[in-house]
Amino acid sequence: MLTGGEVAALVAAVVWAVLATFMCVALVKLIKLINAATAVVSDLGERTPPLLEDVASTVERTNTSLERVEEITANVQATSEDVSTVTALTRAVLTGPLVRVASITYAVRRVAGQRRALAVVRSRRRKESR
Repeated sequence: MLTGGEVAALVAAVVWAVLATFMCVALVKLIKLINAATAVVSDLGERTPPLLEDVASTVERTNTSLERVEEITANVQATSEDVSTVTALTRAVLTGPLVRVASITYAVRRVAGQRRALAVVRSRRRKESR
């Protein structure tokens, strides 16, 4: 039969064997994880340069488009200034004569209205005096 020390040593050996087995399993999984991570990093390294080239060409096209937009904005600003100048000139040239024409038209209508009113009053007086 086994003595107490031998049983303790046997239990310790079994525990040590189980612990070593779990450590081996964990180590195998860790190695698989490291291999998978290495593959992902390698794949990423292969895909990155074309992506960077695409990004660079996209940035260049965007810069070109922004330069065109800047030119268009400058042209619109110049056109807006021209339209403002033409509007001010038109206002200065046409406003004075239009105001005068409107004043004359108003005066003529008022005089014509007063003459009609005076003619109506005169015709009433003539009818009353008869």
